Amino acid sequence: MANKVRVRFAPSPTGGLHLGGVRTVLFNYLYAKKYHGDFIVRVEDTDQTRWVDGAEKYIFDCLDWCGLVPDESVLHGGPYAPYRQSERKPSYRQYAEQLIQQGNAYYAFDTAAELEAMREKLKTAGSNSLQYDHHIRMSMNNSLRLLPEETNALIDSGTPYVIRIKVNPNELIPFTDMIRGEMEFDTNTVDDKVLLKADGMPTYHLAVVVDDHLMKISHAFRGEEWLPSAPVHILLWKYLFGLDKMPNWAHLPLILKPDGNGKLSKRDGDRLGFPVYAMDWTDPISREITKGFKELGFLPEAFINLLAVLGWNDGTEQELFSLEELIEKFSIEKVHKGGAKFDYEKAKWFNQEWIKKLDIENYKERVKEIFLSKGISNIDDSYLGVVMNLVKERCTLLPDFYTQGVFFFDSPSNFDEASVKPKWDDSKKEYFTILMNQLKQLESWEAISIETIFKEIATEKNSKVGELQMILRVFLVGSKMGPGLFIIAETIGKLNTLERIEYALKVFEA
Repeated sequence: MANKVRVRFAPSPTGGLHLGGVRTVLFNYLYAKKYHGDFIVRVEDTDQTRWVDGAEKYIFDCLDWCGLVPDESVLHGGPYAPYRQSERKPSYRQYAEQLIQQGNAYYAFDTAAELEAMREKLKTAGSNSLQYDHHIRMSMNNSLRLLPEETNALIDSGTPYVIRIKVNPNELIPFTDMIRGEMEFDTNTVDDKVLLKADGMPTYHLAVVVDDHLMKISHAFRGEEWLPSAPVHILLWKYLFGLDKMPNWAHLPLILKPDGNGKLSKRDGDRLGFPVYAMDWTDPISREITKGFKELGFLPEAFINLLAVLGWNDGTEQELFSLEELIEKFSIEKVHKGGAKFDYEKAKWFNQEWIKKLDIENYKERVKEIFLSKGISNIDDSYLGVVMNLVKERCTLLPDFYTQGVFFFDSPSNFDEASVKPKWDDSKKEYFTILMNQLKQLESWEAISIETIFKEIATEKNSKVGELQMILRVFLVGSKMGPGLFIIAETIGKLNTLERIEYALKVFEA
């Protein structure tokens, strides 16, 4: 590649960051890093009516958690600042005016009422299209229909106007998509989009083209929902800068609902009980919290991994990829054209695999916070580490460490009596009384020593070892779960083990 690779993610700060948005970030990031290029985040806040307080910070927090740190952005600066479009407002008008001078755009003075009347008229006439396009523009209040002096008079008098692109009919617009190959658009289906709004702010269409040019963007990867806008953007590149300056484009497939029927939305997540946002999002008005992958207990490594393989694979059977491996193996041409179904069970599998794969030091602090939030205090870090290593194979999400390991910190207050009572009799009570007395004498408190005494007494009493182990597990844990029984006893310590057996004997005596 002759020119330096420069890619960008251009979010609008309007709310939570959907996992589809994070995947777009990821594919941009992987491509940039593979070719030693730059990854830019540019905030597209030109629609001030949709701007949501806190959303911009939230986007950067999500990227930070994912480890997808931009080279240039509002936070990180860079040679093409500012990276917030509202702060670039003066730079757009000159390009809109240039298009007018070239005859490729025009002033439109239509009021909201006039636009509504136009749509009603088209609807009544049975038109398939209610768009402002070549069919109706000569009947509207714009500079194509008005005399130049009439146009100037309206502008001089302060009459509000927008600037629209003039799309010529009966043309075919070809372009090459890095994923989809050769594509073509018919201008007869394209309307005269607004480029500059009445408040002087550009629309997305003008801003994205101007900024991609000024920031020297080499590749633009975005969701396939932007395909209908592509012909307008291609025309703007052609009219303003030349098609040879246009970035290489790739339109990424949608992330679909689990049944494959349509794009995955926040509503689907709410309905089916899984997150679609990277992190918890709190609506600034309603204060409603939408759950995110992070807070539900996902590791960033797993989240990135599961997103990478939603619509891409490297052609092998490999499923687990670190970020470094993804950078090495990623190819935009191997992204699938079709949408990828989201499978929450598979997402949890990725998390489970990464919990097992990573050293616990990578996520110990997050697990510690979960224990503290549940009221477990005075947590010794090294003891927590021992417990985490004992139960990590059983954990799918980070809160599972609490569920699977709380008994290492707190004695059980309830027991699985339904499992113990059918097996409970005087001989069992006698067995555990003897066991307690012998364990009190035990000097070397290790799993192997505890197990030896346990089995020796069982042999003497001609008792079933399996039954006795199940009962002791319930005494120590409260239920039949957990890692190796004698490892549990060793880990919680001699005093704790004896106290729990003593307390359980009283419960089952009563």
